[in-house]
Amino acid sequence: MAESPIRIERKGAVGVLTINRPKVLNALDVPTIKEFARAWGLLEDDAAVRAIVVTGAGERAFVAGGDIADLNSRRGIAHWQEFAELIHRVFRRVELCDKPTIGAVQGYALGGGTELLLALDLRILAEGAVLGLPEITLGLFPGAGGTQRLIRQIALCKAKELMFTGDRIDAQRAVAIGLANAVVPKDKLMDEALALAARIAEKSPLVLKLLKRTLNAGADMAMDAALAHEQAMISLVLDSEDAHEGCAAFLEKRKPVFTGR
Repeated sequence: MAESPIRIERKGAVGVLTINRPKVLNALDVPTIKEFARAWGLLEDDAAVRAIVVTGAGERAFVAGGDIADLNSRRGIAHWQEFAELIHRVFRRVELCDKPTIGAVQGYALGGGTELLLALDLRILAEGAVLGLPEITLGLFPGAGGTQRLIRQIALCKAKELMFTGDRIDAQRAVAIGLANAVVPKDKLMDEALALAARIAEKSPLVLKLLKRTLNAGADMAMDAALAHEQAMISLVLDSEDAHEGCAAFLEKRKPVFTGR
């Protein structure tokens, strides 16, 4: 029986999703994306999982991009729509997940790999990691949300440079331009990603959910509307049991125990 292209496991309150196609550098094809969506749903629906780490199997790649042989085999608009609509739907689900998400990147994160990272909240890179959107060199352009997410996350001129040239960038430059959070030694990658996820998982899952919704919605609003949205959301937080627990713990000089209520 063929091994699943996606593996999931739970480490305490942290769910780990591994893209498991190391022989093709974890490239994304339709069956893999569909299995990713199924596995993602399991982690989303598991109340015991409070944060999710996404990584790639092996040491050579996080996701080296779309499966070029699969893409090249497609003919006709209907076939392209199958792939494009699927990957857009799945990456948007990742982006809007109420739980904090972290990408743990070793090796290549190119094309769809970088686009997947753009849908994740935080990104930890191993030394030697390589990011980029090389689609232009194939007569394509980023089509899994990359054109829109990148220009919302880094300077427009930098985003255009990456997409117009197709150049690859190393981990240090990715952090310098705001595309990732940190670079860590290769042998510490998962330890660092899991430790960060565990720290976040200790926080109130209710507050994290409402905070993510506030950030995601507000990013595309005019300032007056965004502030009104923030006011409504913080009002919900202030009335929660977790807010009272956090304040009580501070006054009592103890660690809070958040339940998500």
